[in-house]
Amino acid sequence: MIRTVLFAVLCICILQVAAQKAPGKFELGDSVFLLNGQPFQMISGEMHYPRIPRAAWKQRMQMAKAMGLNTIGTYVFWNAHEPQKGKYDFSGNNDIAAFVKAASDEGLYVILRPSPYVCAEWEFGGYPYWLQNEEGLVVRSKEPKYLQAYRNYIMAVGKQLAPLQINHGGNILMVQIENEYGSYGSDKEYLDINRKMFIEAGFDGLLYTCDPANDVAKGHLPGLLPAVNGIDKPSQVKKIVQENFNGKGPYYIAEWYPAWFDWWGTKHHTVPAEKYAPALETVLANGISINMYMFHGGTTRDFMNGANYNDRNPYEPQISSYDYDAPLDEAGNATDKFLKFREVISKHLPSGQVLPPVPAAKPLIAIPAVNFESVTSVFDLLPAPKTSLKPLTFEKLNQAYGFVLYRTTLPGGKKGKLQVTDIRDYGIVFVNGKRVGILDRRTKKDNLELDLPAGNVTLDILVENLGRINFGPYLLKNTKGITEKVSFGGTELTGWQMFSLPFSRVDNIKTSKSTPATDVPVVRKGSFTINKTGDTYLDMREWGKGVVWVNGHNLGRYWEVGPQQTVYLPAEWLKTGKNEVVVFELLKPSQTVLTGIEKPILDMVK
Repeated sequence: MIRTVLFAVLCICILQVAAQKAPGKFELGDSVFLLNGQPFQMISGEMHYPRIPRAAWKQRMQMAKAMGLNTIGTYVFWNAHEPQKGKYDFSGNNDIAAFVKAASDEGLYVILRPSPYVCAEWEFGGYPYWLQNEEGLVVRSKEPKYLQAYRNYIMAVGKQLAPLQINHGGNILMVQIENEYGSYGSDKEYLDINRKMFIEAGFDGLLYTCDPANDVAKGHLPGLLPAVNGIDKPSQVKKIVQENFNGKGPYYIAEWYPAWFDWWGTKHHTVPAEKYAPALETVLANGISINMYMFHGGTTRDFMNGANYNDRNPYEPQISSYDYDAPLDEAGNATDKFLKFREVISKHLPSGQVLPPVPAAKPLIAIPAVNFESVTSVFDLLPAPKTSLKPLTFEKLNQAYGFVLYRTTLPGGKKGKLQVTDIRDYGIVFVNGKRVGILDRRTKKDNLELDLPAGNVTLDILVENLGRINFGPYLLKNTKGITEKVSFGGTELTGWQMFSLPFSRVDNIKTSKSTPATDVPVVRKGSFTINKTGDTYLDMREWGKGVVWVNGHNLGRYWEVGPQQTVYLPAEWLKTGKNEVVVFELLKPSQTVLTGIEKPILDMVK
């Protein structure tokens, strides 16, 4: 009898496992997608796993379900997964397979975008910095070194994600090759190489391309579904897809923008829900599938923000907040836009389907004032230097992000212009340890008039990488630091020391209770104590410029120029009791007051 029961239980377990892994079908109909043979309209929202604490993935997905989404879209970020050549990381917040499975647990499908290039207002558009150290390598091309690096990466991604495609029993419906390639080039052979590599990596389900409306013809690979970005008039969407896909559909708006992102020194972008809700209504009523970019932006931490730049506009580094004025705000709470979009979506649900209730807003707290117990000058943090006749870039120093301090000596007792040619991106200049000026690529400020004291003078330039360009032709010109030369009074300066300050971790920084010079950047360490956790924001309005960490987590940059004046601190990274705070402050080293606030300030430009 016992054997019979055990056998029955074993059979049930086997059947359950088989059911979980039963292959499904996601196919192209003439006008709609077909999921297991039935018409299926994707109502998708983009959110990115590195921009959300892993412990919060489930909550964000539950919010997606509550708004009426049935699918999540996400990029896969090469520089997060292969930060150094051949060294892969799919752990913690980089565990993309766990993110996809978490979506499945909440009854959501996934649209996967593992192109090696993502744009996404992300550092270098997702490319790892070390590609620039490969001599002759040209991204987004058939250049052999690039294709080999690309192939190595996509094979690693395939091992993680190919088994999670719907045709293998998973929840990934479609996989995108390249990303808005038509805005960059039109080489169909290159696109076909992409397609073949994806298939070799195990992505043997439905593949597609996506491009802005005007670039679909250039970026589309014949045979794959062409998705359209940036428009929402059904007649236009259908016309573009039909022109590039044998006169038929289905129709998919791969990026529909309910608002926009921000960059330092400019106003916060917002768009009222009333402007977009009617368009969403029209799209859904016409049976067109859609992916909102973004449904939830989150935060761009760990120096991973990108930047825009072209010949007409200045360098524009993006802020750390990726709130995006999206339906779900930076902390994962419903906005007015969320509720209005939910109302629209609820009218277009399959028969008998009812939306789950909207989860309650997450608890908010305002932390007590931080008690800064110790401090150290940046000059006391310097590691052993590397030396060179001319300044070396971050890349030549094998440093991805953060800061580099450049040092040389020169004879003083004279006046002249200090010229730093093509500084990237922000520099603080010191003479004999005293701050004498600031250089800023955003404002094209690359020189200072100096009056040097007598004797040998130590010249220091602390340079910050504010984010590599993530869109356009300057992807190929993305080195950081002092990228050309430094001259004084028309004479080039040589004999440089370079001190790398990547700030990839802060637990090993030694501080003391002494008070450093008042014009030198400092690291301050402190703490606060709480008896309950909740989402909160650090109020940086009285600070100048820098980076802040809590409990070892890099929360992102702050800068008095705005529009972002607060730094989001997720409840998931707090703990009851003592919490550690580290601030690297560049401009106001005497500032010691840091408090919490319950609401973000994202719209204050100074």
